[in-house]
Amino acid sequence: MTDHRARFLTLALRAQALRFGAFTLKSGRESPYFFNAGRFDSGAALAEVAACYADALDEAGLEFDVLFGPAYKGIPLATALACEFARRGRDLPLAFNRKEAKAHGEGGTLIGAPLAGKRVLIVDDVITAGTAIREALGIIREVGGIPAGIVIALDRQERASEAHAQSAAQAVAEEHALPVVSVASLGDLLAFAGESADLLDHRDALLAYRARYGIASA
Repeated sequence: MTDHRARFLTLALRAQALRFGAFTLKSGRESPYFFNAGRFDSGAALAEVAACYADALDEAGLEFDVLFGPAYKGIPLATALACEFARRGRDLPLAFNRKEAKAHGEGGTLIGAPLAGKRVLIVDDVITAGTAIREALGIIREVGGIPAGIVIALDRQERASEAHAQSAAQAVAEEHALPVVSVASLGDLLAFAGESADLLDHRDALLAYRARYGIASA
């Protein structure tokens, strides 16, 4: 496992962004683990997670000009990532959207750097149903931006529904012909759990969940 994946999972456990137990997801599935990027709720945690995002992007070799954070969790993640790239010597423009259009002042739904003619990287936490990502892509294209890819924290690598063989991340990638980079995946979590005495007790439940809901490539 590459260093940034192990660092990310260690951080997620320490911040309680990644928890084990019995959780009912939006899909109605009973999951043995739950991920909530909202628990990266300090400057130190956001700086650490941004470094993991940056390393994952460097490894993927993705090319982009602007960072875009979809409301709401994508906003702090994209902002922290912009700060991390600046720390590494690359000062990237940043933009994000409002959930509701502003009727006064500058108006509109977009805040931050202009996107027209720029290769735009979407920064978010997960892709569950893909709705937020599709909305972000629509906003970017509407103002003349060029979607360059999507980076997320965790790919659960599970089928979007019983009727589909693909995950939501795979479906979005195929539908829009865009690369989706994840900092870590369910496969990484399983490998990590196998190497940690503290997590070994959770591995069987994770394997059973993957066997029931996982995509073929997981």
